Amino acid sequence: MIRTPQHSRLPQVKAQPRSVTSDLQRRRDRRPTRQRLRSTALAGTALVAAATLVPAAPALAASPGDAGTGVAAVAAPTTLQPGLLSSVLGTLWGDRKTDDLARNPLTGKYDARRDPGSLYSITTAIGARDVWQQTDARGAALTGKGVTVAVVDSGVAPVQGLAGKLVQGPDLSIEANSASPLSPDSYGHGTHMASIIGTADAASRTRTGAPSVLDSTSQLGVAPDAGLLALKLANTDGSTDVSQVIAGLDWVVEHRRDNGMDVRVVNLSFGTDGLQSYQVDPLAAAVERAWQRGVVVVVSAGNEGPDSGGLSNPAIDPYVIAVGATSPSTSVLSSVTNGAAQAWSAWSTPSSASFSSRGTSERPVDIAAPGTSVVGLRAPGSFVDTEHPEGRVANDASARLLRGSGTSQAAAVVSGAAALLLQADPSLTPDAVKAALTSTADPVWGADRRSVGAGQVDVAAALRTVKAAKAGDLRARAALSARQSFPRSTGLGSLDAARGTAHLVDPETGAALTGEVDVQGRAWDGRVWSAAAAQDATWSGGLYLGERWSGDTWASSGSWQRARWSDAAWQRARWSAAGWDSARWSRARWSSSSYDSARWS
Repeated sequence: MIRTPQHSRLPQVKAQPRSVTSDLQRRRDRRPTRQRLRSTALAGTALVAAATLVPAAPALAASPGDAGTGVAAVAAPTTLQPGLLSSVLGTLWGDRKTDDLARNPLTGKYDARRDPGSLYSITTAIGARDVWQQTDARGAALTGKGVTVAVVDSGVAPVQGLAGKLVQGPDLSIEANSASPLSPDSYGHGTHMASIIGTADAASRTRTGAPSVLDSTSQLGVAPDAGLLALKLANTDGSTDVSQVIAGLDWVVEHRRDNGMDVRVVNLSFGTDGLQSYQVDPLAAAVERAWQRGVVVVVSAGNEGPDSGGLSNPAIDPYVIAVGATSPSTSVLSSVTNGAAQAWSAWSTPSSASFSSRGTSERPVDIAAPGTSVVGLRAPGSFVDTEHPEGRVANDASARLLRGSGTSQAAAVVSGAAALLLQADPSLTPDAVKAALTSTADPVWGADRRSVGAGQVDVAAALRTVKAAKAGDLRARAALSARQSFPRSTGLGSLDAARGTAHLVDPETGAALTGEVDVQGRAWDGRVWSAAAAQDATWSGGLYLGERWSGDTWASSGSWQRARWSDAAWQRARWSAAGWDSARWSRARWSSSSYDSARWS
């Protein structure tokens, strides 16, 4: 029987000027100034000082147990001197209370069965492990095989569990111009997301290729056999610009079938406090373009809590899947402590996470997923790994695990779920995938629909709807045949308004990347972008909109050749009279205080 929860329909956004204006006014009312602290949504989030940078410390050695990961050590983050304060929002790393709960009292070691945030618990709770035991039309286990998920983020490190399935796309980060390129993920955020989506330790499998339902020791993501395509956009401190995100999305769309890939899902755990309607926003137009080309775009809602005044950009776009975060039941966790229950059952009665951004009645969250104290893989030597050692899971003998909370993690869970459905039925459109997930979500009782949407994802129930539709069930077919018909974004609005209130700033000169120019200092013209995008021609021969950013051919190894911006591109990167020449484009010259990590939510 197909369930029809109370909030099962796709959200409808009314294209009324008054509604758009009210949403934007709420954002402007909470817009911070350089003289005020931005409100922190996550308890324990540190405040840092924004001021002049001190030269970086010597390179850090990889932590013990990191040998053989293939991840180069990176330079220590730049020191910040006291000055104007701003808050660093984003993922909260670590949770000692949950670490204590996950400690097996008999062995003293980490036990994933006692940890509500472990991949074992989360994949069990959302029904992914039940899905793995079923097969596609070819008799293969439904583990995401044949589907590629693009992780548009800070890059992905080839650590154990990811190395054999990872395709490295272009490095579009600013630090790619450095004479000594850093690791594939010098920030550490993208590796954590990729592991939640599809890490796959060597594990015993059934005849169909399904991992054991009871295997709690192997690290297995939601879609453990999905392919992963990594695009690196962020620097060591997480800094990036909206123009880089748009370029990355464009690259995915135009190369989604290269070298045998089949990119059907994009995970975008990123957001800005954009200051214009999605109907003109260029970032919204970029995600819509991917959606219309058959790629499911999953976006984190944001980590600014119930007083956020709306979702982040591009989650505000009603076409994409905007994901909020849930927290496990504290009452059930008390039963885990005394051994009366396994931790995964704490997700059976979840609540909306306190940090998860709340949407509006016109644009609520679409669906929620576990996003509190989620365990994934660490990128040894990365910024997150070195600056947040509290994120490393206690009593973990493998020294591989990292714990984080945020809607970023929740989005990664949903991206994995989408990959499972697309293996089951490759003919599903993005609209159908969204309908399958939202029409079968489990209610989050007592939670505001603006925060959790249809409820918490239940991929096993979604698969039942997909199978019922293929078998001819009229209700299921009707649910999956629904088409979204919101007004489309023109992309002709302001690039600077898409950035919102955070900008890249050179702390020595004070020059900021503002106005209608992209990250290379070139004038942005939405009409030029729109015309090229309509022809799938934003990238050509390594040129992006006519400027060289990277090479345009694949190496035999499946990695992107010349995946760094050419020197010629940087010679024109002057934003102000203060001088932005190629020598200034380096990791050591960017301050996370001027660009906070809230964007990687």
